[in-house]
Amino acid sequence: MITVIKGIKVYSPQYQGEKDVVIVSDKIEGIYENLKVPENFIDIEVVDGSGKLLFPGFIDCHVHINGAGGEGSFKTRTPEIKLTDLTTAGITTVVGCIGTDGICRDMGSLIAKSKALEEEGLTTYCYTGSYEIPVKTLSTSIKGDLMLVDKIIGVGEVAISDHRSSQATFEEFTQVVAQARVGGLLSGKSGIVNIHLGDGDRKLDYLFRLIEETELPATQLLPTHINRNKELFEAGEEYVKKGGFIDLTTSSDPNCLEPGELRASEGLSNLIKNNIDLSHITFSSDGNGSMPIFDNDGKLTKVGICSVSTLYGEVKECIKTYNIKIEDALKVITSNVAEILKLSNKGSIEKGKDADLVLVDESSLEIDTVIAKGRIMVKNGKPIVMGTFE
Repeated sequence: MITVIKGIKVYSPQYQGEKDVVIVSDKIEGIYENLKVPENFIDIEVVDGSGKLLFPGFIDCHVHINGAGGEGSFKTRTPEIKLTDLTTAGITTVVGCIGTDGICRDMGSLIAKSKALEEEGLTTYCYTGSYEIPVKTLSTSIKGDLMLVDKIIGVGEVAISDHRSSQATFEEFTQVVAQARVGGLLSGKSGIVNIHLGDGDRKLDYLFRLIEETELPATQLLPTHINRNKELFEAGEEYVKKGGFIDLTTSSDPNCLEPGELRASEGLSNLIKNNIDLSHITFSSDGNGSMPIFDNDGKLTKVGICSVSTLYGEVKECIKTYNIKIEDALKVITSNVAEILKLSNKGSIEKGKDADLVLVDESSLEIDTVIAKGRIMVKNGKPIVMGTFE
């Protein structure tokens, strides 16, 4: 099957001008100018790109694909994510993780859900473990999981500076990162350690100690929820200055932000103003995770659910409210993520890469069409490929 997207403004994420993009099977065959499509040619679908922009498919590197939560007892466990939750949000690649509950959700069920979403049309990966240290792995070790399980590309989300963490020592934390480092090198994967940051006073102390006291590089870690509060955000800026990566969480209720909490869009705007290296910044949604709100005594006062739709929602906010250039805003959910996670076929629109594409309306920036591995999943803003039980 051949698909030709005619006359569309291409952001790869760098702006390429108005082009014609050819998809053959699940790959981008080429990018052309004024391509002549043979009439009555069998198995060619032509998509009119006039009035639209073409983006790389979005990568969400932190989603609780098989549910999360339970911090307000069993009734607050969140459900598994549906295929169309992801596709209608423009997400064509997703990385699944386990959060607080590493008992009722385990690596077997996480990988099974990952494979289910892959069968339904997406590209999927996983982190091994959960909040806890020692990390509960599928094989005998972190290195084993990275080397032997194709789906596993890193570790996480490991919790620090949080009352829900396992309160691991610095030495125990360092061992996790060391195993991930070596496992990544031996497997050709990123071996990234996705770090859940709570609002504890220790903030990123373990991360700064790691790069000061060991040979492990700052780039082995991707701390997330960095926009949780002002102090944590400022520590995140310092971490980037020392060569590290940071991830801003897009799921929040704009109407009831916690004191000092920043929306991801505002956070990115501030980082750009402060001349922080944009290539070291990513967004993730924390999709289908619970949004618990605790008082100063650690008592749960409210719980909600995080949405993957916020991933692109905050990118749109960057463009429309904070006047961030489209190509810069896109990088935090496309090329930056692909580079950090070593997903060589993802994150940009180039000949030979996976045909993961999002077409949006030029004026409203609303999602019109989503293509995952060459297959149209969403058309005219509506899903046309449904999950097995949807």
